[in-house]
Amino acid sequence: MINALLLSFGVIFVAELGDKSQLMALAFATRFKFWPVVTAITLATGLVHLFSVAIGGVIGNAMPTKAINIVSALAFLFFAAWTLRGDELTEEDEESTHLSSRHVILSVGTVFFLAELGDKTMLATITLATDNGLFGTWVGSTLGMVAADALAIVVGKALGDRLPEKAIRIGSSIAFVAFAVVMFIDAFK
Repeated sequence: MINALLLSFGVIFVAELGDKSQLMALAFATRFKFWPVVTAITLATGLVHLFSVAIGGVIGNAMPTKAINIVSALAFLFFAAWTLRGDELTEEDEESTHLSSRHVILSVGTVFFLAELGDKTMLATITLATDNGLFGTWVGSTLGMVAADALAIVVGKALGDRLPEKAIRIGSSIAFVAFAVVMFIDAFK
């Protein structure tokens, strides 16, 4: 369980760096207090990743390990390219930050839940759950995403516009390629 938790935490933390969710977290934090935003992110992420782990568990039981590792490695290469491309907030995402503060947790949670469906962190969690402990993967992936988003809020508020977004995207992409290499090596042992 600990290995699944640590692996999932690391992979999802890296996957979340430079992701649209981080930009949304920062945008919400400029309008609302830190703790309600982080609570909403945690609840939404927990639900999405629970669903992801369930899917990954079913797929993992139906496929051989070598095939899972190869597909996972290819998925991580895809995530590297996706991360390098980068995400931006749409006008709809920007408008969703203009909400009444008494509904922050529900509103932010709903936006995050919907934004994460089909996102690379959801797909990465499914991939990790195919070959790792389900509970550890769920806890690790949830904590990794919340930690990355909370970090974005704290650092973003402290540094403002001086964050090197391109450097973050490149570093995250390199980490995904490294994960892919490890998966390929595991597949062909």
